[in-house]
Amino acid sequence: KNMSDFPLNITDCLQVVVPEEVFFTVAAAGILENLLILIAVFRNKNLHLPMYFFICSLAISDMLGSLYKTLENIFIILCKLGYLTRRGDFEKKLDDAMDSMFILSLLGSIFSLLAIAADRYITIFYALRYHNIMTLRRALVILAIIWTFCAGSSIAIALFSYEAATVIPFTVLFPLMMFFILCLYVHMFLLARTHAKKIASLPTSTVHQRTNMKGAITLTIFLGVFLCCWAPFVLHILLARFCPHNPYCACYMSIFHVNGTLIMCNSIIDPMIFAFRSQELRNTFKKMFYCSR
Repeated sequence: KNMSDFPLNITDCLQVVVPEEVFFTVAAAGILENLLILIAVFRNKNLHLPMYFFICSLAISDMLGSLYKTLENIFIILCKLGYLTRRGDFEKKLDDAMDSMFILSLLGSIFSLLAIAADRYITIFYALRYHNIMTLRRALVILAIIWTFCAGSSIAIALFSYEAATVIPFTVLFPLMMFFILCLYVHMFLLARTHAKKIASLPTSTVHQRTNMKGAITLTIFLGVFLCCWAPFVLHILLARFCPHNPYCACYMSIFHVNGTLIMCNSIIDPMIFAFRSQELRNTFKKMFYCSR
């Protein structure tokens, strides 16, 4: 929509268009994969742990991202067919609702990653008191607070998205939270060996420590994938707001569809990481498929 309002002569870059079939295929795969994660955690009582509940929160965020792009493409197709207009009141409300879903997905992913990072930090450095600190009830309260805040923020940002005072805090929040999570990980890995020596005399401490570090490595992979998939789109939002008519900005925004596809690819990659890194999840998936057969 932003690119369609630009004069054609401000840039020589051609707009890169991703086929609609690719959008719908990738989005459907992302929704189904994350739905499998939710079903697996719900059915296996051994997975009813704070860590997996935080992972479910991330899966829900990924599903919302795929659903947002699916609805957006349906909206664009209906506009092309003439069933909807780009400037009508109903269309504006529909566009605000989809923008709110997109922001909810982004904020939900950021805060879910933050919750997972904090959970891993407590697991590694407060292993003996972990079950007293991070109880299932506290995890549910944390998730309730996260999603209440994200829902309220997404509605407010969507309604006032044309104000610079709204766009700036939203875009600043993304690198700020990522930097905080990155610092948490760096601190986690630097002190992990020192902490391991302190509990080396405890039974099964080596196995327990390896398990915790494996979880920290998994979440580091999540963070890297999240940055690669979401950062280009966040940069697009910044450029569209502050330099929409600059030729260089317009040239970058010509790959808008590619950036949108990356968001949906994040929804596909995350469940693969879950299944590849978690033996318990793999076993649950096998049991689910065997029972269905």
